[in-house]
Amino acid sequence: MSIFKKKIASIVCIGFCIMFLSGLYHVDKKHDIYYTTHNNNQFCSTEFIKSWSSVIKKSSKKYNVDPKLIKSIICIESSGNKKATSRSHAVGLMQIKPLSAGKEVYRFKKKDGQPSVYDLYNPTINIDIGTAYIHILQHRDLVGINNTEMLRYATIVSYVNGSDKLLKILSNNRRKAVKKINQMTKKEFFYYIKKNIQPCKLGNILKK
Repeated sequence: MSIFKKKIASIVCIGFCIMFLSGLYHVDKKHDIYYTTHNNNQFCSTEFIKSWSSVIKKSSKKYNVDPKLIKSIICIESSGNKKATSRSHAVGLMQIKPLSAGKEVYRFKKKDGQPSVYDLYNPTINIDIGTAYIHILQHRDLVGINNTEMLRYATIVSYVNGSDKLLKILSNNRRKAVKKINQMTKKEFFYYIKKNIQPCKLGNILKK
């Protein structure tokens, strides 16, 4: 398998994980496409994110975040639509909520207030804030998760639902919650999330 195909396969695998864990996406097997129930059923295609490759690369290096994870979140959260807005007021390519993730990133950057909706429609700003938020999740909220793959899955769940929600279904004590994650297999983690956060279909991921 070529390096390019391996990268695409990796992006799709992460994308599947986000889709099924969030419970917001459906598969149209006839046309082999994915679409969201909250962004006007935009097609999810790598063509949508090619325009943002340089911005993704820059943010990836700046915050030490896997670029494949950034691309997957863009594709699954907004289908590459920079004007996407959800019913819960998540905005732009990485579906940032100004009052939650946006405000959190501003605090991290030692800035007052929160990003405006206008700011978040700007792909460069949106990707920067979304990637910074992933960094916060991985290097603060979820620190202590030893397995790289489990950290990736925990990051995805936390990005969609919030790290507090993930950790509190495991324990009110953050350290104990992280310890439980470290003791879980991928399959056990997925089933636990499915049972305790929201109903969702995990498809063939659990069989891998």
